[in-house]
Amino acid sequence: MNKFFRGIIAAWGAKKLGGGCLSTIIIFILIYTLLGKCNNNTRAATQNQQTKPAVAIGK
Repeated sequence: MNKFFRGIIAAWGAKKLGGGCLSTIIIFILIYTLLGKCNNNTRAATQNQQTKPAVAIGK
């Protein structure tokens, strides 16, 4: 996920869920980190599938 959109989504979620200044900052960091983790798992799975060697059929 693009860092810009990740920040926008995290800011919106922190605004909705946060009660005060400190809790809003903590929730923003938490959401931003979780969105980053989701992105890395998807990218790693895609890279693992692409790097598998092709199996050659012998004569």
